Amino acid sequence: MAKEDLIEASATVTEVLPDARYRVQLDNGYELIAYTNGKMRKHHIRILAGDKVSLEISPYDMTKGRITFRHIEGRPPAAPQNKRK
Repeated sequence: MAKEDLIEASATVTEVLPDARYRVQLDNGYELIAYTNGKMRKHHIRILAGDKVSLEISPYDMTKGRITFRHIEGRPPAAPQNKRK
């Protein structure tokens, strides 16, 4: 599956489940189960109930999603960083 096929969405974490999974509610009211991506797990980024997150959802299975970013209240959106070559 190509990365272009993924659907990006914003959601709110409603419940923390066992095994690093979360019940999230999309902005349109749809609920699904989500898990953290590898980099968030590697850097021990903690996600709590009530946090705003960004998700990637596969069009083939709309019941599961991958959390890619946790939005922090009061912080402006991150600007793109220029990488040196």
